[in-house]
Amino acid sequence: MTLKLFSCAVALSAALSASAQSHLMDIKATKAGAPVQSTMYGLFFEDINFAADGGLYGELVKNRSFEFPQHYMGWRVFGNVELEDDGPFERCPHYVVLSDPGHRERRTGLQNEGFFGIGVEKGKEYRFSVWAKAPKGKSQIRVQLINEQAMYERQNFSEVKLDVDSKDWKKYEVTIKSSRTEPKANLRIFLSSPNPVALEHVSLFPKETFKNRENGLRRDLAQALADIHPGVFRFPGGCIVEGTTLDTRYQWKNTIGPVENRPLNKNRWEDTFDYRYFADYYQSYGLGFFEFFQLCEDIGAEPLPVLSVGLACQFQNGLDAHAKMDELQPFIDDCLDLIEFANGDPATSKWAKIRADMGHPAPFNMKYIGVGNEQWDDPYYTRLKPFVEAIRKKYPAIKIIGTSGPDSEGKMFDKGWQAMKAQKADLVDEHYYRPENWFLGTPEGDEVQRWPNCGALRYDSYDRKGPKVFAGEYACHGKGKKWNHFETSLYEAAFMTGIERNADIVHMATYAPLFAHVDGWQWRPDMIWYDNLRMFKSVSYYVQQMYAQNKGTNVLSLTMDKKPVAGQQGQDGLFASAVCDKTTGEILVKVVNTSKQPQPVTLNLLGLKGDYKAETLTLSHNGSYDDENTLDEPEKITPKAGTAQVEAGKKAVTVNDNIPAMSFRLYKVKK
Repeated sequence: MTLKLFSCAVALSAALSASAQSHLMDIKATKAGAPVQSTMYGLFFEDINFAADGGLYGELVKNRSFEFPQHYMGWRVFGNVELEDDGPFERCPHYVVLSDPGHRERRTGLQNEGFFGIGVEKGKEYRFSVWAKAPKGKSQIRVQLINEQAMYERQNFSEVKLDVDSKDWKKYEVTIKSSRTEPKANLRIFLSSPNPVALEHVSLFPKETFKNRENGLRRDLAQALADIHPGVFRFPGGCIVEGTTLDTRYQWKNTIGPVENRPLNKNRWEDTFDYRYFADYYQSYGLGFFEFFQLCEDIGAEPLPVLSVGLACQFQNGLDAHAKMDELQPFIDDCLDLIEFANGDPATSKWAKIRADMGHPAPFNMKYIGVGNEQWDDPYYTRLKPFVEAIRKKYPAIKIIGTSGPDSEGKMFDKGWQAMKAQKADLVDEHYYRPENWFLGTPEGDEVQRWPNCGALRYDSYDRKGPKVFAGEYACHGKGKKWNHFETSLYEAAFMTGIERNADIVHMATYAPLFAHVDGWQWRPDMIWYDNLRMFKSVSYYVQQMYAQNKGTNVLSLTMDKKPVAGQQGQDGLFASAVCDKTTGEILVKVVNTSKQPQPVTLNLLGLKGDYKAETLTLSHNGSYDDENTLDEPEKITPKAGTAQVEAGKKAVTVNDNIPAMSFRLYKVKK
């Protein structure tokens, strides 16, 4: 009996010992491999989910120039108000005239609802500006911030008066200080004099914009972008580059010059989704190409503009809707002229002079250009060819980015890559919004045939000759759970170990989409969410930040049993990659545990000698894996700092640790 108990105890001890055996990861710490591009982890901006007007762009007034097809959309008018169309700005000709209502007890004015309301904060100052004239002599308006839902107090809580003293058009500006915090205020303007007044380009900005610029960006949202430390910034979007029709495509030349004279454009996402329909979704172009280039400079990211190849959205249109081959020259000129706008000499270049006149005489040093977004098949390949030839001839140093289409695999994807190789594109833009199994590399059933190249091993087998990869749009979309919950963000982190390990072929990667207004979203998940006053960073944001702030300079070989750590059989759901940073001397190891159990790991840093320490940053969550950050709990799930045990050996330095279940841990090993 005693012998049997002893034997059982020995067997149990052996089993426990085996189950607790550490996963040994060998890292060649002193043999720097392929360089990690400075552009590796970046940002992709698209004007979807009210990302520009109502989001990143600081303007608080909707339809400020009365150019919406329904000219008073966003406004309520009362009293004696007339709409005119012979204003001072050729491409924005509409304005309103406020005249005496004809009775002392009546009022003339108008009221703007903003974008899902106007958010103002107590004690903060706001810059009200307007182009105005007083055709019959000096006039006056009262400018108010109001809460129309106020029950036991007056509606207006802040007010200033503005005198209009010229019979000619002139810009006027006044500061209004908010006496309270209101997330959904309105702007109300009263005529307060007998003489009429004409108003055009009615604008309200926070004085505290990003970098305090007059035509600036919302400070907290722009700062969140800067805090990622992105290497590249792609703009102005994806599908809006194509447009629902060619007439509604994003046209960069309409977005530069005086902001008052930038014409309105119908947003491609206005009527795409009937389940979340926004009939008032237009582009003011206030956030234009100059502002995008300026933002790139501010946050230290390489600018990557994407322009039309002459194809409208292929999903929505037949060939008759696209530019014919003999109609492509204006589209090609747009690309060539953009390079001049960004990089040219103001003394010799028309477009560079416009840049200088806007306040930036120095070049923006643009190095990349994308031609076409998510297009496919021969209509794209044949149109792209003359673009490539023209750009190569005039600007051979500019790197050209083509696309493999909207799918991550399949016949058209393969054909796209073949075409991009034939045209010698520098990078190929890949897009994939896929479920959990794809990102983990664990296809099931018919997925095995449909997804032959998914998960963190995706790029290990790519041809190293020819174009490099730009993972231009990607996000893990949970099956039945299309929101920014913890679990899918963790799987993105796991997938990104494969991007990092293959830095010799993958030169850029940008999560998408970037922004979403909580009242105006149409697509999710998204990286950063906000209302009119608050914002929160999704768990996916922190995944991107952990990679971008710790991208290192060179890849290091990291293996387990001589195989990449990519969730393969016997690796217990572990994914890992490693880089070194030659500028700091640090070794940066990223390990993701996608299993529901803690995993013991040993990082065997071969070639290191002496005393080292290891700092850690861990993204994990003790609650439901469906949990996410919210406006009310913006820091519910955030990375936490710590340390790990380090031992010095004769041939290697080792880090011994126990990684929590379902977690992403960064190790920063240094002297």
